[in-house]
Amino acid sequence: MGKKKLVVLTGAGISAESGLKTFRDSDGLWEGYNIEDVATPRAWRKDPKLVLEFYNYRRRNVLDAQPNAAHHGLAELENNFEVTIITQNIDDLHERAGSTNVLHLHGEIFKMRSEKNYEPVYEIKGDIKIGDVAEDGGQLRPYIVWFEEPVPKIEEAIPIVRGADVFIVVGTSLVVYPAAGLVSYAPWNIPKYIIDKRIPYTSAITNITAIEKSATEGVGELIKLLQEY
Repeated sequence: MGKKKLVVLTGAGISAESGLKTFRDSDGLWEGYNIEDVATPRAWRKDPKLVLEFYNYRRRNVLDAQPNAAHHGLAELENNFEVTIITQNIDDLHERAGSTNVLHLHGEIFKMRSEKNYEPVYEIKGDIKIGDVAEDGGQLRPYIVWFEEPVPKIEEAIPIVRGADVFIVVGTSLVVYPAAGLVSYAPWNIPKYIIDKRIPYTSAITNITAIEKSATEGVGELIKLLQEY
């Protein structure tokens, strides 16, 4: 018998406990910025300098943040399961905690690309500035999926969810699509667990165990429940 396939969808709630702010906790504002001003293609066309400053600031936030007990707990599940993490988060806290198989739906803060093309993708730990250009001559921008942009990685995520033996949701409100729609691809007869401080409406989902707790507390409880597999 091989290891069971555990697929985990994570959202902002897991990183919030490492001190990384979310839009939804603060009325659509992120450190005083409006979503429309910093996280849309229109914002980029209107004021690329402001957008770059915002993401440079966020990159420094992520560098300062540390993985929390929930990140470490999910990483440790690899001892007993074949784990894939599909995350809506752009930080690298899952990787730093030791998770080896992470798919970032909405991009990664430590990567950048040309405004003209999706590829190639470049690593970045410092700041991106106006005038920094890619090989194709295009201004470099964060490798982030902004609001109103397509989410190409969703096509990669769907078959992973379909192949799950256990499906887990941690720290996401299940309202940001298309990521929220991934739940519907999980086989109806497999066990599903949802961990969030405010469990969203889930009556359409079968075989679900709701753990209405923070990510760190909830993952601790989840690990105990998974011992039966």
